[in-house]
Amino acid sequence: MEEEAGRRMERGEGDQLRGATTGSRRVAAAVVGASGGEIEIQMEAATVGSGASAAAAAASTSSGQEGDAEDGLQQQTPTWKRFLAHAGPGFLISLAYLDPSNGELHLIVLRRKEVQTDLQAGSIHKYELLWVLFFGFFLVLVIQSLAVKLGIITGRNLAEMCMYEYPKYVKYGLWLLIEVGVIAATIPGVLGTALAYNILLNIPFLAGVLICGASTFLLLGLQTYGVRKMELIGVIFMLLITVCFFIELSSVNPPMGEVIEGLFIPRLRGVYAMSDAIALFSVLIVPHNLFLHSSLVVSRKISPSSKRFKDTSTFFLIENACAMLLVLLVNVAIVSTTGTICANTQLVDNIDACSSLTLKSTSILLKNMFGRSTSKIYGLALLASGQSNTVTTSYAGQYIMQGFSGMRKCIIFMIAPCFTVIPSLIICSVGGAPNIRQLINISAIILAFVLPFSLVPLLKFSSSCVVKVPYKNSNSIVKVAWILSVVIMGINIYFFCNSFISCLVHSELPRAVNAIISILVFPFMAAYIAALIYLAFRKVNAAGLFPSVPVSNGTEVEAWRQERIADDIGVR
Repeated sequence: MEEEAGRRMERGEGDQLRGATTGSRRVAAAVVGASGGEIEIQMEAATVGSGASAAAAAASTSSGQEGDAEDGLQQQTPTWKRFLAHAGPGFLISLAYLDPSNGELHLIVLRRKEVQTDLQAGSIHKYELLWVLFFGFFLVLVIQSLAVKLGIITGRNLAEMCMYEYPKYVKYGLWLLIEVGVIAATIPGVLGTALAYNILLNIPFLAGVLICGASTFLLLGLQTYGVRKMELIGVIFMLLITVCFFIELSSVNPPMGEVIEGLFIPRLRGVYAMSDAIALFSVLIVPHNLFLHSSLVVSRKISPSSKRFKDTSTFFLIENACAMLLVLLVNVAIVSTTGTICANTQLVDNIDACSSLTLKSTSILLKNMFGRSTSKIYGLALLASGQSNTVTTSYAGQYIMQGFSGMRKCIIFMIAPCFTVIPSLIICSVGGAPNIRQLINISAIILAFVLPFSLVPLLKFSSSCVVKVPYKNSNSIVKVAWILSVVIMGINIYFFCNSFISCLVHSELPRAVNAIISILVFPFMAAYIAALIYLAFRKVNAAGLFPSVPVSNGTEVEAWRQERIADDIGVR
């Protein structure tokens, strides 16, 4: 019996040695009792210490070797090919700054200038507010770069970050507000597309709205072939808009010296100069773009190595800057074209027409001055602007719904456009062509109202990114973004309150009705400000949201990207 116990103890020692190698330890002991009985006790335990350290070191070495090998292959690829692999998201999101509501805002600014009793007042502003666009697009570039870095570092888009971070009722409230903002952003695109069909083919407005809806669903179907196809559609739309408006600009032939001077020298002269500059500056950031941009960058395969991370960030920044430069040039062309026409004091009829300038009357004005072909080119640009806006907002709505709901992409692909496009089609059909200006103004107010609820979460997550994964000049960029964002949100809140008070003061309603409206609205505004304060000062749970490893070892991020690839396969 004792010899058998000894043999078992020897086997136990052998198991112990083998367990140290494989990651587990088995200890066997044989105890011989007084009655000659035998009790065997076995214990299983996970190894810690040297065994775990060796495994972790091996995994780290393997990951590092894979990253080095991938870096070697990437270095052999020409830089321009690597840049093209990252090109696309910036051009797609930049279409939001070329939508018909943007053009309508430029026309409103110009119209204000031209209603002065003195005909010479028509040239007071002309190109002097172009500097607002120039400096404003730097702000857009900074904010969009934060959305890009958020997607690169975390492997998640902004909607997914909100879903994982905020409590149940807070995230559902954010979801509702953002969806309302997406619908409001889609309305100008539908209106512009319907007007363009009327200008080009004399199609009735209601029929143009229905055609816009059908073509939007058709273009969204291209995403079954991959994200790159949607980005290619965005590039085509942008190039078409650019070519059309530069043809218009060459027909008008504005004084380029004055245009360049207005672009780089800040000036505020005239009664409406300050309010017009603030209006242009405060509407530059579009809420759904922050969600869309952070989603598109995740579609790229990003190497876990630190160098590849920096290269990816640089490529996305350069691509976004190129797209925004093109957008700036198009906006300058729009303002210069209309400003040159309306500032021509030798044509009194044109000055009178500019006093009520709209998207529709601009086509008539161009036709009367430069011929039918110029009007058709304007209609083509308006069609590309409106249709591209409708597609991109609906596309952003899909990512927003998927992020907040957590549903699979194949389900979102079918139902999300219905929640975005169909309400916009109904609103535009009911509003009709006579109320286009009012609908665009209302949509702009809604977007300004919703903007802080997408901007503040982005800034909070970006601040946590700086702490968790620091990168060059990150802290300064986030601080600048916070300052500019607070200024924009403060401007919007001021205009909300000022406009409401002005309406009450000049209202012809009975005092009792005004009192009831005030009782309802002022608590609502207080709740609005309180919600923003909550989002701004709530601490972000960075440990649960961001990768638990540095950028040089992006295992978790890559796992999330693999899940997205599986979703894309399901959609196809």
